[in-house]
Amino acid sequence: MSILNLRTLGLVPALLLFAPTARPATLPAAGALAGTVRDAAGAGIPSARVRIVGSTMHAVADSGGRYRIERVPEGAHALEVSARGFRTSPPTRVLVRSGGTTVADFTLERVTDERDAVAAAPEAAALGQQRADAARSDEVRSAAAPRAEHGRPTGHAPGGYRRQREPGNTEEYGRIYDNRYFAARNAPLSTFSIDVDRASYSNVRRFIMQGQLPPADAVRTEELINYFPYEYPEPSGQHPFGITADLGPAPWNPSHRLARIALQGRREAARELPPSNLVFLVDVSGSMASENKLPLVKQSLRALVRRLRPEDRVAIVVYAGSAGLVLPSTAGSVKHEILAALGRLEAGGSTAGGAGIRLAYEVARRHFIPGGNNRVILATDGDFNVGVSSEGELVRLIEEKRTEGTYLTVLGFGTGNYKDRRMEQLADHGNGNYAYIDNLMEAEKVFGTELTATLFTIAKDVKIQVEFNPARVRGYRLIGYENRLLAAEDFNDDRKDAGELGAGHTVTALYEIVPVDAESDAPLGDVDELRYQPAPEAASGRPDEWLTVKVRYKLPESERSRLLVRTVRDRDARTRLAGDFAFAASLAAFGMVLRDSEHRGSATFDQVLRLAREGRGVDTYGYRAEFIRLVEMAQSMALATRGE
Repeated sequence: MSILNLRTLGLVPALLLFAPTARPATLPAAGALAGTVRDAAGAGIPSARVRIVGSTMHAVADSGGRYRIERVPEGAHALEVSARGFRTSPPTRVLVRSGGTTVADFTLERVTDERDAVAAAPEAAALGQQRADAARSDEVRSAAAPRAEHGRPTGHAPGGYRRQREPGNTEEYGRIYDNRYFAARNAPLSTFSIDVDRASYSNVRRFIMQGQLPPADAVRTEELINYFPYEYPEPSGQHPFGITADLGPAPWNPSHRLARIALQGRREAARELPPSNLVFLVDVSGSMASENKLPLVKQSLRALVRRLRPEDRVAIVVYAGSAGLVLPSTAGSVKHEILAALGRLEAGGSTAGGAGIRLAYEVARRHFIPGGNNRVILATDGDFNVGVSSEGELVRLIEEKRTEGTYLTVLGFGTGNYKDRRMEQLADHGNGNYAYIDNLMEAEKVFGTELTATLFTIAKDVKIQVEFNPARVRGYRLIGYENRLLAAEDFNDDRKDAGELGAGHTVTALYEIVPVDAESDAPLGDVDELRYQPAPEAASGRPDEWLTVKVRYKLPESERSRLLVRTVRDRDARTRLAGDFAFAASLAAFGMVLRDSEHRGSATFDQVLRLAREGRGVDTYGYRAEFIRLVEMAQSMALATRGE
């Protein structure tokens, strides 16, 4: 192996993060690594893995052998490169400079004896064997029914390839059935709770960066869409958020329309935020020992501690074989004590998650701040195996504490035994949010750029109800939000729990619409003509209206809901997608392709890339550029697995 060149190209603005004031603050200096991995003949090596030694940061090369790693901390790093059939490179030192791209190209030596290749690169060889066996192996799925009802063989993924579960992998994902179409004439109302979680996107990124396509049930399309910030108008008036709604063409089905419904939460300045009473509840069981678990938890929470104000307070509770208080509630001005307590955490033992949660809530109760942000922040891989006798008991505990004013934020870490479904459920019932942290840059995003959105709730029990005009809409389908659907009568029921909106949060929902005059074979599940209901012509008195959006929410300190209404008319229709709308559509298409949705139409990786590039926009933090590279990597893996 030899490095062909190593140089730093061009200067770009350094990444910035927002402090709690929601105003820019400088991140630790970072740059990017990029280059090409070739064989001795100069041909690119697809799916070569480039890893920064001693970290979880890595990249998988595309079909031309090209790789890129974003947001690499400034300084010297050792790179290791491996690929199936090639000898792994020895660690090679490179220097990353802030604001630039360090280019490191590699040449790998081919190994003629396959046994030597396995010995030289066991990890790469195992990954290569996984791909070679993909057509014969089962897809990673939750223990649920096969997809026969969708007319596809069980285990198939985008383009007809399969995904494989690694030996010993016990990750769990709840079964997702794609939302179906409804006929507007018979079912004009669609009701759902908002979702501001972003865990699915970073988890999908983790799979792709490891050289795997994600299991279909790990892909929650609404969380892919809502991972990204969008430039919606700042709300004005008495409500803490505003509504944006418009129409455009559906890229994967030209005869259909795409309706976008978006909420923009008011951005809060630090002086307007209430004091925080936080309890870090940290899993220190034996399953958390690996580098991408407890060590990353400690780094992530340090990012939050750095942003604490003197009026904020933090306590630390741990749980393993038993639960214990590591740090009593401490003022945010005494950061050195908090950081020292974090530094002393070590992994070992079984997991008594329930006991830890009870202790964390008790500590939060003793230091409760009326009108403040009272919150337990749980950091775990979700592998609760000792403690609470049932999941239902745990959920009831969290719901009880929610009504008392203490919310729950869940942070997921790690691989192999990750329990996604369980952690999402806990966050939902705790009036909190759920994030998956796969690297330190994601931690900086959660506790830097989006700190106020992560921790400070401006509206709770936020529900959306859309009424479609049957004179214009023949059918519709909500893209994503499958586990957030509500009954129509839940919309006006203030006892019904729903999602929370944080300061500065954006929420985007997309509907695929079948116009009345469209030639479409969409399965609307139509029923016979209704005898006693008005015909669609009854709505013809509003010929320019497509749909009406209603939003109900409660202020954090109130139990009585408020109502906002927005109608979408012909004047809100676009002839083409551009900007944020195009980018959101690209994420919807990506989710459908990864899930191999029966509703994907003509959606392909190529279409996803085209829409993402058209809608990339300013991209201050590089999140959208990273997404484009992830799609390119996923496309390369799909082609390689199919042998193309």
